Amino acid sequence: MKKLNVCVIGTGSISDMHLTSYQKNPYVNLYGVYDYSKDRAVEKGKKYHIDNVYEDLESLFQDPEVDAVSVCTWNNTHAEITIAALQSDKHVLVEKPLSLSVEEALKVEAVAKQSNKTVQVGFVRRFATNTSVLKKFIDNGKLGEIYYAKASCLRRLGNPGGWFADKERSGGGPLIDLGVHVIDVCWYLMGRPKVRSISGNTYTKLGNRSNIENLSFYKAADYDKANDNVEDLANALITFENGASLMVDVSFTLHSKNDEIKVQLFGTKGGAELEPELTIITEENNTIVNMHPQIDHLTFDFENAFQNEIDAFVNSCLFQHEIVSPVEDGVELMKILSGIYEAAEKKGEVLFSS
Repeated sequence: MKKLNVCVIGTGSISDMHLTSYQKNPYVNLYGVYDYSKDRAVEKGKKYHIDNVYEDLESLFQDPEVDAVSVCTWNNTHAEITIAALQSDKHVLVEKPLSLSVEEALKVEAVAKQSNKTVQVGFVRRFATNTSVLKKFIDNGKLGEIYYAKASCLRRLGNPGGWFADKERSGGGPLIDLGVHVIDVCWYLMGRPKVRSISGNTYTKLGNRSNIENLSFYKAADYDKANDNVEDLANALITFENGASLMVDVSFTLHSKNDEIKVQLFGTKGGAELEPELTIITEENNTIVNMHPQIDHLTFDFENAFQNEIDAFVNSCLFQHEIVSPVEDGVELMKILSGIYEAAEKKGEVLFSS
C-alpha cells in the first residue's frame, strides 16, 4: 500500500520527537519539512534524509503529494496553520494547545467537521503506558466514580525563555505549557466531563530568575534573559457539570526544594497516583491496599508515548482508527485554560453555560 507522505511544519526541539517517531513507523514516508528559518529546515532535512524543504507554507499546502502534517510551531500559529492544512485536504496532528482562544478553537473545530480529514491534538500523556494501564482499570470500574483529582507540575527553576516566555507567541507561561498536559490527563481519565466553573490565580512574583547560578535547566534556542512577560505560577480549582472537581498548580519557577510532578485521582471504590509513578489504592478484606502494577513504565515514558501518539495518528489517517485526542477535546481544554486566565484576571469565578 501507498505510504502516508508526512511533512513536519516547524523544526524546534519538539519536532525531533515527531520526526523520529514518524521515521520508525513503517507506514510513513517523511516527505517534507518547513520552518520560517530556511537554514534550520535544511539542517533537519539532512538529519532525517528528507528530500523536500519548502520555501513557504503555500507551496507545501499546494503540493498534492502531501497527505498529512505535524504542526510544531509557536502556539499562536497552531489554529491558522491547522485550518489552512485542512482546507488543503491534509490530515493534521497539531501540538497542544489547539489555539490561544476558545474562538479560534471553535473555528478549527468547524473546519474539521466540514473536512473528511483526521485532526489529532498533541495530548501526548494520553498515550503513555501508565495512562493506558490506569484507564483500563477505570473503564472496568475499579475506581468507581471519580469525583476529585489533583495535579501539580512545579519547576523550581525552569522558564525556558525564548518564545515560551513571550506571551504574544505562547499565550502564557507554565499553565499553557505544562498545565495543559496534567489538566488534560486528569480530565481524560475522569471521563472528559463538561466544565461548569473555574476559580484561578496567576502570579508573576519571581520572573525568570536569570541570576541563579550552578543549577542548569532547559533553554529555548532563542533564549534571552531580558525577555519574559508570562506568569511564573498558576493554580486553579475546576468544577465539572457532574460535580467532580480538579485542583491544579503549575510553575516555571518557585522557591521549592525540588521539582515536582504529581497526578492523583480519587474515586468511590479506589484511588490512583499516575505520577510520580503508577499506584492504585483500593480496599481488600477491610484493609487498604496499595497495588503496584508490574509494567515497564510506571512513570511518563516520553519517547514511547510519542511513538504511540504518532502511530495512533497514522492509524487514524490510513485505517480510520478512532481518534484518541480529537479536536473537540482541544476545544474543551482551551475553555479550561482560558477560564483559568480569565478567573485570575477578574479575581473571581468564571461560570460556563451547559
